[in-house]
Amino acid sequence: MSFMQINDLHVHYPIRGGFFNTIIDRVHAVDGINMEIEKGKTYGLVGESGCGKSTTGKSIIGLEKITSGSIIYEGKDVTNKQRNKSSSYNRDIQMIFQDVHSSLNPRKRVRDIIAEPIRNFLNLTPEEENRRINELLAIVGMSEDAKLKYPHEFSGGQKQRIGIARAIACDPKLIICDEPVSALDLSVQAQVLNFLKEIQQEYGLSYLFISHDLGVVKHMCDHISIMYKGRFVESGTRNDIYTNPQHIYTKRLLSSIPDINPIGREDRKVQRMQVESDYMTNHKIYYDETGKVFDLMKLSDSHYVAMNANTKGGS
Repeated sequence: MSFMQINDLHVHYPIRGGFFNTIIDRVHAVDGINMEIEKGKTYGLVGESGCGKSTTGKSIIGLEKITSGSIIYEGKDVTNKQRNKSSSYNRDIQMIFQDVHSSLNPRKRVRDIIAEPIRNFLNLTPEEENRRINELLAIVGMSEDAKLKYPHEFSGGQKQRIGIARAIACDPKLIICDEPVSALDLSVQAQVLNFLKEIQQEYGLSYLFISHDLGVVKHMCDHISIMYKGRFVESGTRNDIYTNPQHIYTKRLLSSIPDINPIGREDRKVQRMQVESDYMTNHKIYYDETGKVFDLMKLSDSHYVAMNANTKGGS
């Protein structure tokens, strides 16, 4: 049973010009997407830079104004609602930001950074607050003396752990992870990803995992949606996407996943060249005459692909 439904979400930005600075066009950053989020599941949003992934996450948490569509949370419409600091939605939906360096206030000690949501949503005494901060630092594998330091005294991976501690401080239901490991070294990426999975299993968290890295998404996500030009081109379970991709854009993304195994390298190169050739030759039939992605069509109970009837018949 899903606790959040995202229905026909649109986020458009006006383009102004002319002498009177009137609206002459709009950028369709997010152009009609639908999702349902269940407890304890991880949902992946994948696509190239500028496809609307981060805008989707920010609109859900309330950092971007929704042009049309709705977000239903536990049966209530929370679309563009003015919410006070103590609202349950603000407490239950948290975010880990892509730019870990700028997401932490350099003038605040770690204890004050982590304590911010606690002070907003929980009525704790100073002793209880200090105990909760120590618990959170222990959860993310950091010592208690870290709370007295400033962000610049930590590495990128440690900063990301501080961001995670802040995000889980009030026991949220959903954490939006906006490329949380893209700026980290590979070894640190693995540590952070494994840690996110551990706390998910322990606390029953749901994740909306935003990334352009299909390798990372395969490790993390139960359900994956491929995004292009503000719309979903394909959506399905991890098995649907990785073993039975149907949209030409999905196939192109999958073929670009690096593989360090030297065995079969030439075969993979030939396959990538074939996929690229097919994309250049046939990509127009996967979009309408204006270049817009078609609506999703149902292939199975879990698998949806954006294509018209003729494309489906020939896939």
